[in-house]
Amino acid sequence: MKTYHRRLGAAVAALALAALTSCGSGEEPAADGAVTLSFLIDNNETSVVTAKAVVDAFRKTNPTIKIETETRPQGGEGDNIVKTRLSTGDMADMFWYNSGSLLQALNPAQSLADLTGDPVLKDVQESYLPVVTQGGKVYGVPMGTAAGGGVMYNRKVYADLGLQVPKSWAEFTANNEKIKAAGLTPVISAFKDTWTSQLFVLGDFYNVQAAAPDFVRDFTANKAKYATTPAATAGFQRLAEVHRKGYLNKGFGSTTLDDGLKLLISGKGAHFPLLTFVLPPLLADNPQVATDIGFFGIPGDDPARNGATIWEPGAVYVARTTEHLDAVKRFLAFVASPAGTAAATSAVPPTGPYRVKGSTLPADALQVAKDLQVYIDGDATAPALEFLSPVKGPALEQITVAVGSGLTPPAEGAAQYDKDVEKQAKQLGLAGW
Repeated sequence: MKTYHRRLGAAVAALALAALTSCGSGEEPAADGAVTLSFLIDNNETSVVTAKAVVDAFRKTNPTIKIETETRPQGGEGDNIVKTRLSTGDMADMFWYNSGSLLQALNPAQSLADLTGDPVLKDVQESYLPVVTQGGKVYGVPMGTAAGGGVMYNRKVYADLGLQVPKSWAEFTANNEKIKAAGLTPVISAFKDTWTSQLFVLGDFYNVQAAAPDFVRDFTANKAKYATTPAATAGFQRLAEVHRKGYLNKGFGSTTLDDGLKLLISGKGAHFPLLTFVLPPLLADNPQVATDIGFFGIPGDDPARNGATIWEPGAVYVARTTEHLDAVKRFLAFVASPAGTAAATSAVPPTGPYRVKGSTLPADALQVAKDLQVYIDGDATAPALEFLSPVKGPALEQITVAVGSGLTPPAEGAAQYDKDVEKQAKQLGLAGW
C-alpha cells in the first residue's frame, strides 16, 4: 500500500536524502556500444539501497550498460513528478513506482511501453501480473518484496504464555484476555502516526473477499458499500472492539510508531496491527527483531478460511519515450530474475516473499517473511483492496482513529468511509458514481 509506504518513509526513515546521481559503480570509460540509462526511484532509504545493489549486480554482467539513478520525493509530491514527467515526455528511461490501482492514473496506454508477452516477464509469478496490468496489457516487473498487512506479534510472549497463533477472531480474543491477565498490553496502537490505525480495516480484506467474492467489482461500480456489506463492516467492528475491551496500551492516542515498536520488541506489548515492511530499519539496533517478531493475518470468523492480506511490491516501468528499449529490457529481465532478487536481498533483508519464480528466502530471513511465505504457499492470500480497485478515500486514517478511540461507532465509521470514497471515485470519472 503506497499510502503506507509514503508515511513509513516519513515516520520511520525521516530521511531527507540528497538526490542520488548514480547507483552504479561510478564513472567508467565509454566503450563501443555503451549505453547510459536513466532510472527514477523514490528517496526512501530502502529504495535507494536496494536499487544500488541491483544496479551494481546487473552491471557486473552488462558492463556496457551504465545506469544513472535519480531520486524523487515520496508522497503526493513524488506522484506529481512522475505524472508530470510522463505527460511532458521528460521521464527517465525507466522508473520504480506503485503497482495496483495507482498505475491507472499514469495513463499507461499512452505513457508506458507495453510488456505483454515479452520475455522479461518469464520469471514473474502469474498471480502478480494483474497489479501491473491495465486494459489487458502488462506494463511492469516486480521490484522488492510483498508485505504482509496484519498482526505482528512477539513470539517470546506467545511462548511464555503457551499461546498459539489464532486462526479465528474468537481465538485472537482469547489470547488477548490471557495477555491482559499477565499484565501485558494485548494490542498496541500508535495513533499519533495516524496511518497505522487503518490495519484492522484494510488488513481484513482477505476475509472480505472470502465472504463476498464480488465485493471488488461491486464496490468499484458503486453497487456495494462498507456500511451495508457485513464482511466489510467487520473491520471497523474489530477496531472498535479491541478498544472497548481494554486491550490497548495507555496513551495510545499519543503513541508514535517508534514507541509502539519498542513496546512490541520489548515484550511489554504482544500484538501490533501493522505492515511487515516497517522492520528492516530496526535491525541494526535490535537484531532480535529477525527472530522474535512473527506475523499472522487478521483473523476472521471462520478458522477454516484463515488467510492474510498482502501489499504487492512496486514495479519497474518503461517510459514509452525511451530510446534504449532493448537495454532497458535487459535490466528489467535481471530485476525480475532470481539473480536480481538475490542482489536485493544482499542489501535489504526481505520482509516478505519475492514475486519472482525461483526466488527463495534466505535461511536467515526475517520471521515475518517466513510466516507470510506460508500463507502464499498455501494460496491463502488476497491483495489489499487498493491493488484491485482505484476507489480509496483520503480520510480513512482519520475515520479509523476515531473508531479505534471509541469516539465514533463502527457502523457510523463505515458509513463515513462510504461517503469519503465518493470524492475520489467521481474525480476518476468511474462509471456508476
